[in-house]
Amino acid sequence: MNPIAEEIESYYGCGSETDKEVLEHYGMPRRSGRYPWGSGDEPYQHSRDFVSRVEEMRKSGFTYTDPKTGKKYTGDNAIAKSLGYSSTDFRTVYAIAKDARRTDDVATAKRLKGKEGMNVSEIGRKMGINESSVRSLLNSDRESRMKQARDTADFLKERVDSSRHGMIDVGNGVEKELRISKEKLDQALFMLQAEGHYEVYSGRFDQVTNKGQMTTQKVLCKPGTEHKDIYQLDKIDTVKDYISRDDGKTFEKKFHYPESMDSKRLKIRYAEDGGVERDGLVQLRPGVPDLSLGESRYSQVRIMVDNKKYIKGMAVYGDPKDFPPGVDVIFNTNKHKDKSKLEVLKDIKSDPDNPFGSLIKDADQGGQYWYTDKSGKKKLGLINKRSDEGDWTEWKDALPSQFLSKQTKSMAEKQLGIAKANKEEEFAEIMALTNPTIKKYYLNKFAQSCDSAAVHMKAAALPGQKYHVILPMTTMSDREVYAPNYADGTKLALIRYPHGGTFEIPIVTVNNKNREGIKMIGKTSVDAIGINSKVAERLSGADFDGDTVMCIPTGNGKVKVANKPPLKELEGFDNKLEYGTVMKIGSDKKEHYYRNGNEVQIMKKTDTEMGRISNLITDMTLLGADDHEIARAVKHSMVVIDAEKHKLDYKASEKDNNISALMKKYQGKARGGASTIVSRGSGEKDVVKRQGTPKINQKGKDWYDPSRPEGALIYRKADDADYIVTKVNKRTGETTEVVKTRTQKSTKMAETDDAMTLVSERKHPMELVYAEYANSMKAMGNKARTEMVNTGKIAYNRDAKRKYENEVESLTEKLRKAELNTVRERTANRMAAATVAAKKKAAEEAGEKLKSKDIKKAGQVALTKYREEVGSIARKERNIIINDKEWEAIQSGAISETTLKRILNNCDPDSLRQRAMPKESKTLTTAKVNRIKAMSASYTIAQIADKLGVSTSTVSKYLKAA
Repeated sequence: MNPIAEEIESYYGCGSETDKEVLEHYGMPRRSGRYPWGSGDEPYQHSRDFVSRVEEMRKSGFTYTDPKTGKKYTGDNAIAKSLGYSSTDFRTVYAIAKDARRTDDVATAKRLKGKEGMNVSEIGRKMGINESSVRSLLNSDRESRMKQARDTADFLKERVDSSRHGMIDVGNGVEKELRISKEKLDQALFMLQAEGHYEVYSGRFDQVTNKGQMTTQKVLCKPGTEHKDIYQLDKIDTVKDYISRDDGKTFEKKFHYPESMDSKRLKIRYAEDGGVERDGLVQLRPGVPDLSLGESRYSQVRIMVDNKKYIKGMAVYGDPKDFPPGVDVIFNTNKHKDKSKLEVLKDIKSDPDNPFGSLIKDADQGGQYWYTDKSGKKKLGLINKRSDEGDWTEWKDALPSQFLSKQTKSMAEKQLGIAKANKEEEFAEIMALTNPTIKKYYLNKFAQSCDSAAVHMKAAALPGQKYHVILPMTTMSDREVYAPNYADGTKLALIRYPHGGTFEIPIVTVNNKNREGIKMIGKTSVDAIGINSKVAERLSGADFDGDTVMCIPTGNGKVKVANKPPLKELEGFDNKLEYGTVMKIGSDKKEHYYRNGNEVQIMKKTDTEMGRISNLITDMTLLGADDHEIARAVKHSMVVIDAEKHKLDYKASEKDNNISALMKKYQGKARGGASTIVSRGSGEKDVVKRQGTPKINQKGKDWYDPSRPEGALIYRKADDADYIVTKVNKRTGETTEVVKTRTQKSTKMAETDDAMTLVSERKHPMELVYAEYANSMKAMGNKARTEMVNTGKIAYNRDAKRKYENEVESLTEKLRKAELNTVRERTANRMAAATVAAKKKAAEEAGEKLKSKDIKKAGQVALTKYREEVGSIARKERNIIINDKEWEAIQSGAISETTLKRILNNCDPDSLRQRAMPKESKTLTTAKVNRIKAMSASYTIAQIADKLGVSTSTVSKYLKAA
């Protein structure tokens, strides 16, 4: 038994063994060890003496000097250290001892009142305490609170004993489910460890949807359970049964395995019939109940066919005259008539949770729907939506370096300058906050956003810049676009990612009078545009199955997007025709692919290969490659992006286009590798495995590193980072031990304090622009963290708490409800992680390996499923919204800093920012004026005014004064 457990057990033991244990330690000198003074026959004497000892030490101003380090401690830290406790363990043991002593006092008071018939005054004289203390001892509510730890321990013991595998979750948030304090839960867990040898283990597991992020769990286990057992995630139960059993009330909200359509209802429009002009478009017969898009005019969908294939594309309603009798769906393809109907479609996956290999929207968001057939029976519709009309507006509009680095240095300076000015204004607003706790909250978030901005190097959006999904318009010319989100006559530059170069940027004119566009997209669409297939082809071969483009208006006189004609060498290039393969089943009953009689190695890591060629194109563009060289790289990228999906011979493309020579010339080695800051910044870097929350670099602190900037993050090396591997010499049989170090992934930009270290030897001017921007973001992030640690905290005001008693109670209850979801969310994550682990194991046993993108999709599907099962509530539905009086209470100090931090972490972000940030004054801040000046390089006066919410005259006034 561990020493703390021994301590606690002695408080509650009444038998001879406990008495013996106490007697063995009787008379130990002051500060001599873990056991309190004294002994005796009273069951709670041990706890009484321990509390008395602590009270005496506090009264005397006890101090303690660590004999090993020489460090001096005062207050409760001194008492804890002298007794061999951590400060947390000391608080727990002391609280249990106080409860134990009070239990004895309550029993005594009750006995004197009951059996001996004493009144309150007589009891007080007998026990040596005042009358109010006696009344407190006889108060049933106070007695109930005092017994909470004991009652909780009994409940948890019963729950873990009856659980499936002897393990239950007792981590953060469980105390709210039990409606007790965190301290009482900790006390209960200590009791169980002390009395019954139960185990409490902590550990972390990977979050299935956040790469690199982990969920921490604490698990109460039956005696004999090993620490490693808690990583069998599917065997851990919860203190309450969260699984929803509501007699089918949530039936329509759950994901259901899709219904299948008979292929007789499907018509394929092949390339020869015009399908190439609408490649990827799914046309639905209007008015068919099981093929409804609801209130949407267009959606990205999946439709299962014959229980073994599926259609993938953008769905719209077609003209009824185009549908032959019995046909309800027309699928357009660029494939030729030598392909059968089902060959054109995609094979479903064997995964029952994700047969399309792609995420479907949550059922309650319209991903699936139910309808009533003619016989009155409820049935699942055939439409499975991945995205819906309006969903594409949620995409971020910042300018990626992939595009901006291929434009002029002037444009990059302008847009990165605006991004920097935006950050400077945000920082100035935060620094103007008067509540220190709220200021620290926003400074922390600001610092994190600066760190991210330095890595991703995205610039401010250009005026009117938005992402739109593309739909086919056969009646539009090569120079036109149907775009109801923009005025007629507007010039739009269209950019699709991955972006090869300025030769892939068509500039088209908005024509919103086109009848085909009006019928298909409507006049009020905010996230769809219509273009013809030739314009789509120029957009690095886009099709109409859900591809998106970034639209940039170029007609305000301040924005000029550099573009040039398509490269001649890319005209007519068909990656599938040039590098397609033929599949044959071998004697091993596996699929083999051949081209020109030779077996082809099929790509298995699209993301890796696409990253290599994308980085090469970026570096080549920056370093001045000619059109012929760019064309070779772009051709190969077109093969790579489809190689895995369409079984293309990408190795032959790599050889034909002599990619290794390009990599050697522009990246220094034949296998490539990012060579400029634009491609290097977000590149992966292995770092020693880390643990815990990073420290902030501060002068005077033990962890201060003078070689790093103040405010930089200082990480702690994980305890298990180093491990020993025994190697055996096969010849001699001798063994040697080798120390190895575990690592984790980071990025090169995140790990450098100076972005200039990532600039190539050639120091291209565009690289220097980006390096300066990244360094400015790093400096602002460090400055914010330095301000954060130097900001005090709001004084807790007891008078304010009494004044705003109702508001404090209201905020506390809102916080409890918001945090109540913690356990459910952790449970859903644990169940999802267990499901993904099972899928990975099943794949390995079948001799396969799941790709990272498939693992991510499986995780997202599983998490959605289990969140619904356990009743985990979406963040937006449990966000705290603070009212006027509650805000007054916060500002007056009625809420402690610890509680306020928790409230802020659970607040509705928009509502909180509206309350917290300084209100606009007639005189603009210096930071906002600087932002206006920066924006004037790309925005008109009217656009600036609209963006900042000020008048055009105000903008004009400050620009004239500049």
